[in-house]
Order: sequence, then C-alpha cells, then structure tokens
Amino acid sequence: MSVLTFLQALSASAFLFYGVLCLVSPKMVEEFDRYRLRKFRVLTGSLEVAGALGQFGGFFNSQLLWASSLGLMCLMICGVWARWRIRDPLAAFLPAVILMAINGVLVLATAI
Repeated sequence: MSVLTFLQALSASAFLFYGVLCLVSPKMVEEFDRYRLRKFRVLTGSLEVAGALGQFGGFFNSQLLWASSLGLMCLMICGVWARWRIRDPLAAFLPAVILMAINGVLVLATAI
C-alpha cells in the first residue's frame, strides 16, 4: 500500500466516522452549540459523509478523489477557524489541522 493510498483510506474513514457522528450524536449537537454553529451541523455532517464516499470512490477515479479532498480540506479550514474563533486550546485544533494537511497532500498529488 502506498503512502497516498493509506492517507486516502485514513481520511475517508475518519470523515465517514465523524460525519455520521455529526448527524446522529447528541454530543455533536452540544459541540456545534459551543462553536455557535448549530445550524450548520447537519450540513457539515452531510458534506463530511459525501466527501468520505467521494474519497472511497477516488480509488477508482482520481478526479473524484481530487474534488472530494479539496472539499474536505476546505471544511477543515473552516473547522480550524471555528475553533480559533472560540479560543479553543491548540490541542483541540490538531485533528482538524492534520486532516487539512492530509487532504492538501491528496489534492496536490492528484492535481499533477
């Protein structure tokens, strides 16, 4: 398994898991309230699930991988901004920063 394949599988799995949590978990309702973004919870979860499915489909179509990774990278930029806005500690930013970087690598790797 190549490094890019591993990163793709890791990202797709993480976003599928987190996206489903956004849609069904009462804890995520509280988190989005804390971010002052409650009205975006279902949209965020849906986009994360769609992006994850697109990344899984990206095993067969590199354009789908590029588009999905770009969208998920943008979501993580927004996630970092939301955490910065409410002054979360740096450790709380790390998952979003790591996923943003992973998807940035996938975007660059599939754009070539």
